[in-house]
Amino acid sequence: MNIKDYNNSELQDLAQKIRERILDVVSQNGGHLSSTLGAVELIIGMHYVFDVKKDPFIFDVSHQAYAHKLLTDRWDSFDTLRQFDGISGYTNPKESPYDYYKAGHSSTSISIAVGAAKAIKLKGEDRIPVVMIGDGSMSAGMVYEALNELGERKYPVVIILNDNEMSIAKPIGAISRYLSRGMAGPLYQKLKKRTESMLEMLPESATYMAKKFEESFRLITPGVLFEELGLEYIGPIDGHDLESVIDTLELAKNMGKPVIIHAQTVKGKGYEIAEGPLEHWHGVGAFDKQTGKPLSKSTNKSATKIFSETMLKLAKKDPKIVGVTAAMPGGTGLSPLLEIYPDRFWDVAIAEQHAVTSMGALAKEGFKPYCAIYSTFLQRGYDQVIHDIALMNLGVTFAIDRAGIVGEDGETHQGAFDISYLRLIPNMTLMAPFNEDSLIKALEFSVDFPTPLAIRYPRGAFISDNFEVPEYEIGKSHLIKGDGDILFIGYGNGVGRALKCAEILENENIKISILDLRFVKPLDKEMLLSLAKDYEDWFVFSDGTKIGGVASAIEELFKSEDISSPKITTFEFEDRFIPHGKTSLVEQSMGLTPQQLANRVKISL
Repeated sequence: MNIKDYNNSELQDLAQKIRERILDVVSQNGGHLSSTLGAVELIIGMHYVFDVKKDPFIFDVSHQAYAHKLLTDRWDSFDTLRQFDGISGYTNPKESPYDYYKAGHSSTSISIAVGAAKAIKLKGEDRIPVVMIGDGSMSAGMVYEALNELGERKYPVVIILNDNEMSIAKPIGAISRYLSRGMAGPLYQKLKKRTESMLEMLPESATYMAKKFEESFRLITPGVLFEELGLEYIGPIDGHDLESVIDTLELAKNMGKPVIIHAQTVKGKGYEIAEGPLEHWHGVGAFDKQTGKPLSKSTNKSATKIFSETMLKLAKKDPKIVGVTAAMPGGTGLSPLLEIYPDRFWDVAIAEQHAVTSMGALAKEGFKPYCAIYSTFLQRGYDQVIHDIALMNLGVTFAIDRAGIVGEDGETHQGAFDISYLRLIPNMTLMAPFNEDSLIKALEFSVDFPTPLAIRYPRGAFISDNFEVPEYEIGKSHLIKGDGDILFIGYGNGVGRALKCAEILENENIKISILDLRFVKPLDKEMLLSLAKDYEDWFVFSDGTKIGGVASAIEELFKSEDISSPKITTFEFEDRFIPHGKTSLVEQSMGLTPQQLANRVKISL
């Protein structure tokens, strides 16, 4: 869609049409809503001022880039947003040449822009990387690593800081807007350069006084942090004033240096129900546009809800229990604990590395810390898990939410790797419950556990129905059924898969024994070696990747014992990234429905 010839009125109409299209589709499909509605005018401005065919458009996280998709030949296909085989909820170069980078995790955009700027300079091309980053993403350290180099190298990069929830610098009405635009103009920049030259010529004492005066002046202007890092700062501007957005982007484009534009926007702009910093409108399921109410509610309690309720009970009993999350208090279920115990539970923003390491110190001081972080986001704190927790052998428990298939968020969010990347760490214990009773008992078990522990559980409800299970003992499995001809081994939600598959096979007179592995590190050596004497055919069910996964751990055990292992077939994830889409359809594409699994078992026998 070429909008460069549109007048302001036509651009305003376009913004309204884009919002209507986003609302229509997201209300049906679910997706990210409030942030992407708030970014519409900024994205229109980007497309009006810059050339998307050559300039890298880089969206941090990219969940706010729906308007960009609609402006780049995806208006008609937008109905398929986040659907299986449809367009992604994030930017994806495989989907469109106008999506520069695949994204889904926060705070990577400025680093990508610095790399792109280096390549552009080496190739001698006339292109400018343009970044959109939200204020939440500015809480991660990676941003400042990138800004530090960018300020030193002075590559031409335009960064739009979409401030939709907090003000980095409070605006001062019309005077602030006037000063901000003036500071970006040629007159101010020329005066600034002349002042710097003059300071170099003054005697040392005069230079000192003049510099102090300049520093004092800058302290009362917005953006002192960015100026100190070596970037030009413009703002704050009204991110919904298209004329102001376009004028400011034009100024920044022509400056030939790194510029950060501080734009203030309203989350949910144009949809009154969702306007403002309301966390539950960040990502939504299908909802009624008129009322904002969800179209359907799960009747089964989610694992996150079980975790939240159990942790609240445990925290009431034990004042030593503390916890942290990284910008996901609602998603991880820690919100009630943050409200009731603000001095013991913390949201440290998008800072997984800091979250993990800070809990290590609390463990060292005699507290019992819990890190509640999604599987896919814990990857961002991996070195800290090794260096600051496991190396010290500290009693931090990692409550790993969204383990396994997460559905519509897709490749960047599927929790496929935590078993593999944690299993190789010394001092680390890994366990996985499979229903409500087992999660409650796993958390109760964790309270007095003295060394690093990871408990994984899925997004939404468990596959298995709830029934009572034994208390946990370190490294001990639980034989749920032991009268079959073949053995199913389940780990975590894999137990539910095994149970559903077994129901189908037993209706065909194939008897199944089922082992809840419970711990993948340490393994229940005694039980596994004993079962090897009774069962020749083993099938492993686990919502994790095959490489370094559960079956691999079992095979390593037999090899270390120099014993021939049974025939082991694993239904763990293959070596590829898992696509987005409704979980049931994704599972079907991977051969993981109960009937598909039953068929695969019969083929293997």
